[in-house]
Amino acid sequence: MTDGTFKTPLPRNEPVRAYAPGSADRAALERALAEVEAQRLDVGARIGGEDRRSGDTRDVVMPCDHAHVLASVHVAGAADVVDAIEAARAAAPAWSAMPYAERAAIFLKAAELLAGPWRMRINAACMLGQAKTCHQAEIDAACELIDFLRFNVTFAEQMLAVQPESGPGLWNRSDYRPLEGFVFAVTPFNFLAIALNLPLAPALLGNVVVWKPATQTMVGVHHMLALLREAGLPDGVINVVPGDGPVQGQAALASRHLAGVHFTGSTATFRALYQGVAAGLDRYRAIPRIVGETGGKDFIVAHPSADVAQLATAIVRGAFEYQGQKCSAASRLYLPASLWTALKERVLADMADLTQGDVRDFSNFLAAVIDRKAYDKHVGYLALAKDTAHVLGGGGADDAKGFFVEPTFVQVDDPKHRMMQEEIFGPIVTAYVYDDAGDGWPRILDTVDETSPYALTGAVFARERTALVEAQTRLRHAAGNFYLNDKPTGAVVGQQPFGGGRASGTNDKAGSLWNLTRWVSPRSIKENLSPPTDWRYPFLA
Repeated sequence: MTDGTFKTPLPRNEPVRAYAPGSADRAALERALAEVEAQRLDVGARIGGEDRRSGDTRDVVMPCDHAHVLASVHVAGAADVVDAIEAARAAAPAWSAMPYAERAAIFLKAAELLAGPWRMRINAACMLGQAKTCHQAEIDAACELIDFLRFNVTFAEQMLAVQPESGPGLWNRSDYRPLEGFVFAVTPFNFLAIALNLPLAPALLGNVVVWKPATQTMVGVHHMLALLREAGLPDGVINVVPGDGPVQGQAALASRHLAGVHFTGSTATFRALYQGVAAGLDRYRAIPRIVGETGGKDFIVAHPSADVAQLATAIVRGAFEYQGQKCSAASRLYLPASLWTALKERVLADMADLTQGDVRDFSNFLAAVIDRKAYDKHVGYLALAKDTAHVLGGGGADDAKGFFVEPTFVQVDDPKHRMMQEEIFGPIVTAYVYDDAGDGWPRILDTVDETSPYALTGAVFARERTALVEAQTRLRHAAGNFYLNDKPTGAVVGQQPFGGGRASGTNDKAGSLWNLTRWVSPRSIKENLSPPTDWRYPFLA
């Protein structure tokens, strides 16, 4: 046992490595890629520290080379989920009783392992399994995940330090208890950092977790689970139940011990989970906390005073990095007629220089989309664009070896066109050119606000300060992360807490103190140091 008021190390954002040709980092990553590529994993559920394989498998393939199988993933059944819940409940008393400093030490150790000896392995798994370039893997699987681990420790410490005032003869305290039950974490394919943060953030506060990751991330998940074991995470704190979703979700929501849902994924799935929780309220021991970040139809709106070069760069990077498979990716553009010709030429010229191909070729800017389902969806939107709009650049797709969809630039004549409203989640960006004469600027801001059901990210470009102020005012509820003269992607932990409202989720801001408050149930403790000995009050005299 130790006594003391401990202070955890101040967090810092992990520096992004460049992987320049000829560098030691490039060589180390290439070796890790060869090692991960040569393996064919056989992975299943992890329940109470034990691996469980059902025999019902799904293959994880390289999106850039879909004939290459990286892993066979055994789907967890409803009985496995029940066992995972029981394993979590069995681990809960010891985990919640562990002093916060000791839990924090596990997370800080995990951050150091990821920053050091495990970095290349995790990056390689992310590159091959999720089709990320070395840069996109580095900022996700390494830097952002390290930041989540370090900053969450500090944010939680700050929350625990918030204590009430005490009057004369009294001592008031706030006890930040974990939720009573288990947290069900459901995570997406596109960010390994998010996939890990959703179970880890509640666990840091003493909660136990049943985690349903996206099948496409299971190579990275497999290696991260090994890292967490090395960091000292006890068995049963986080239990993994892979699968397609409905079976695992229904089994988790059927348990009376469900205490919370931590979700990132599609709007339709989140709404189904939310409705399932609502339908089961009578069975739960406590009302579950529901935290969700879903989709986006993220905008860039440009004022006539915008800088063309800056705007074009934001469009190309914001729309096409990681094949547009970011919930924050730029997907709809509102561009002034006075800048259109010059801007279109600049964007198309930049697109002509983009390179696309296998992530193992470090010269490529973008790669393949995640799987066949995504590819077919994007091909459908390309057909829609060719039939009902103007395809200015790109428009092709090829699935002979990998799921490759060309970066595509579309122009529509109707600001309410389907491609301006529906989430595509691919390398397709759609522009509407507005008349910027007269009251064109305030009118287009109203159009931006009214067009999409989502409100995740958005950006405004202008050199005139009054235009930036007006956009911030009129679009106050249009985006949870709002960017001035910058692309609408790339939120950094500790700098831009991330999340949106409307159909984009509950806006609980992953990677912030606000998110962590959702995973505790505070208890107010009042101790009377000098209790009264007479029941009579003075006013009775």
